[in-house]
Amino acid sequence: MATAWSGGHSAPVLCVQAAGGGEGLLASGAERGEVAVWSQDGTPIARLRLPGDEDVTCTAFCPAAPGLLYTSHGEVVSVLDPRSLKEPVESLSGVGEDEINTLSFNDTGTMMATGDDSGAVRIVEIQSGKVVRTLRRHTNICSSVAFRPQRPQSLVSAGLDMQVLLWNLQKTRPVWAVGLQEEAGPVESEGRSQLFNPALAHCVGVSACGDVMACAAEDGQLHLMRVGAGSRLVHRGAIKAHSQGASQAHFLPFLSHPYWLVSGGNDGVVALWDLSAQGLPPQDESGHGSRRRTRGKGKARARHPQPTAPPAGAEGEVRDSGAREAVCEGSCEGVCEPSEPAVKTGPALRFTHTQKLNWVCPALLQGRPSILVADGSASVCVYALPAL
Repeated sequence: MATAWSGGHSAPVLCVQAAGGGEGLLASGAERGEVAVWSQDGTPIARLRLPGDEDVTCTAFCPAAPGLLYTSHGEVVSVLDPRSLKEPVESLSGVGEDEINTLSFNDTGTMMATGDDSGAVRIVEIQSGKVVRTLRRHTNICSSVAFRPQRPQSLVSAGLDMQVLLWNLQKTRPVWAVGLQEEAGPVESEGRSQLFNPALAHCVGVSACGDVMACAAEDGQLHLMRVGAGSRLVHRGAIKAHSQGASQAHFLPFLSHPYWLVSGGNDGVVALWDLSAQGLPPQDESGHGSRRRTRGKGKARARHPQPTAPPAGAEGEVRDSGAREAVCEGSCEGVCEPSEPAVKTGPALRFTHTQKLNWVCPALLQGRPSILVADGSASVCVYALPAL
């Protein structure tokens, strides 16, 4: 059964983040400026309502200073002491010209990236709190940014312009750009052709090795990319993920290898993927590894328009993939136990949360791999993963 963490919020939770490690703190942000800090067992340690009552869109712990919590709300990033949530230690203004959607730190904790509704990506120097570079290429909302692990000068961004961009911070232009609409196309359903929803990019994740990227998009697919020597794009593909738009994609660095990925969608489904069984990463730098691709449909964040109905039979295709499935009959009421072996064409594990997902966060809780889910409620739901 899933466990519900309550008592930290009175408004719908929008984001969750773990500080890392089996004993680290966790933080969540909600509507109307609410921030809560949690212990590993789900006890709320502290809570705060930030000034201005802007929704808290992202929370992040700095790797160089895990005792500090960064929260984005409106056009401001507030720096908090998670063990003493009385007032911001510092407020970083000028780091966004519109609502900030996403935060990411590089490995060294020296730089923070923000992405906002203007489409700009801003690089903030942590020591000074100043913007040292602004990257402009997205023509619509920048929904997600992520530094590449082990490469503190390399960053990937994604936006509602259906673009995924790789940046080198020493340059003002992206190293390369991937248009997700090029991966989308018509599908045959009951003898007629239907179009996927637009491939609006909602969330991009990077594996712990820094070379494999996954982007959850409104067309319902997880778009996969691999970077080779010289930052060359050596692999592109997409896999079926959800029966509606995909909104979340995060790698789990604490499992058996760095290519485990969790996704979440507007269909209320959370799925765990073994990308090494999907043909990623390719076996050679030329990109001639497995290129097999299946198309799928996923989901979007709560504040984006609802997708149109998926083609008939889409949900059946997901369930027939051989994934190990568990169904949750209500918010925080479900099991996450495998029942049959996974196959390469589907997720290793999937469960239905039933409520629309705002955020999915992998975490080690007291040493046990878990998935935290934020939905439209004021609680955080926790699913402990079975042995994989």
